[in-house]
Amino acid sequence: MTERWSRDQVLALAPDASSQKAAQGVAAAGKWSLRGTTGTVLYGECKGSGARPYLAAVDLSEPAYRCSCPSRKFPCKHALGLLLLWSADGVPAQEAAPQWVTEWLDGRAERAAKSAARLDAARTRLTTTPGTAPSAPGAAPSGGSVGPDAAGAQAGGADGGSQTGAGMGAGGGAGGGAVGESGGQGGGTMPGAGGRVESVRHQRVAAGLAELERWLADQVRQGLAGAQEHDWDGLAKRLIDAQAPGVAGVVSRLARVRAEEGWPGRLLEEYALVNLLAIAYRRRAALPGPLAQTVLIRTGFPITREEVLAGPPVRDHWDVLGRRDETQDRLTARRVWLRGRRTGRPALILSFAPQGQPLDASLVTGTTIDADLTFYPGAAPLRALVALRHSTTPPPAAPQAVPPGVPPGVPPGVSPGEALDEVAWVLGEDPWTESWPLVLTGVVPGRTTLGGLPLHPRAHDPWRLIAVSGGRPLTVAAEWTPQGLRPLTTWDDEGTAVIL
Repeated sequence: MTERWSRDQVLALAPDASSQKAAQGVAAAGKWSLRGTTGTVLYGECKGSGARPYLAAVDLSEPAYRCSCPSRKFPCKHALGLLLLWSADGVPAQEAAPQWVTEWLDGRAERAAKSAARLDAARTRLTTTPGTAPSAPGAAPSGGSVGPDAAGAQAGGADGGSQTGAGMGAGGGAGGGAVGESGGQGGGTMPGAGGRVESVRHQRVAAGLAELERWLADQVRQGLAGAQEHDWDGLAKRLIDAQAPGVAGVVSRLARVRAEEGWPGRLLEEYALVNLLAIAYRRRAALPGPLAQTVLIRTGFPITREEVLAGPPVRDHWDVLGRRDETQDRLTARRVWLRGRRTGRPALILSFAPQGQPLDASLVTGTTIDADLTFYPGAAPLRALVALRHSTTPPPAAPQAVPPGVPPGVPPGVSPGEALDEVAWVLGEDPWTESWPLVLTGVVPGRTTLGGLPLHPRAHDPWRLIAVSGGRPLTVAAEWTPQGLRPLTTWDDEGTAVIL
């Protein structure tokens, strides 16, 4: 039996504000000629403009959505309206679902079995063929953890019909992963490319980053005030031509830094980090294996989704802490933050979609999933893919003691001091880390701080969080950034997730 979600959790699944409004319009019992739930699946028949009702179903274990309506949005308003009814205890329990629902579920189960078989075959092939296994130095076993005392530890696809199911992982793109260079400098070779082709790319990247180092030296020598947006645009284009898209993406974002308050210090910080990356690439042969992988990741060398999925899985009960969508250059990126109950490991599930296209909605903030995750390689692995979901079961008790008075279902957290220790460890492993998920326990929010830690300038005055707190300490999931914390989710006195 899946624990009932709150209204906030359901509405957070909507692709846009208009879908939220439309869903509330159909979230009335009178709109549905049939509705029911078997505990793991919701289904219903909603009256539409035609003679035949729309058939909507939601597999709560993923979740995955199906609807016979022609909407290109998913979850569509009918699936969301059915979920809103269910969250308000307006969907009666039934022993069995109609045939069209069971056929849909059977089809999904069959596709999942085939996908798991392909994944097992790929893992077998990669582990038995010399030189083809994905390199993930620093990877911890499934019981590993992340933190200052664990220096060796590692830090979801379309469904049938018109709605998305689970398993849509992050797509490719700059910074998506890394492959090593031939000759053992980082492990492995570029897929589909011989050593000669790979060597040509490394020569181009090296030349582009050498130009970047000279450009940065000139900028510091001449003064930051002379920096202009067209300078960064031109440099970014030359870095793309040099086949270093990861660095080009960082440079192209410098114009936004120039527009921020206190930009001189921020711009100098960004220059220093980009310069450090260029130097690290030049000296990558002398770096430890995990750090060399991180440098290639940041530079923009790709690793395929299949290679990541074929890596060692980490099974845990993962708390879905929150998500953030960001649009740039007509592309929307969705960051979903997870944290393992047993391992304490953080994870980032990253997905992309063009503007107006649906994003992965398979991870519901405030829920806990039993799943295998596979991580992209690096010094402080964070980005991951959902390789396999297991049947929903209650999460086990956290290894650390739950503070008195904390409702069940609230994820375990750490103190602000322990959180700072973890961030310090992460930055020591990967100095280019831009964000990291934390769960803080026993913290009181203020207008510009959370438990004494500064908030991101755009997160100042978190009135909803302050209202839930009422001056009392809370457990808060937040995204750490160099500019401060971005609160994601908190939990009220009854253990209900409140999305911020």
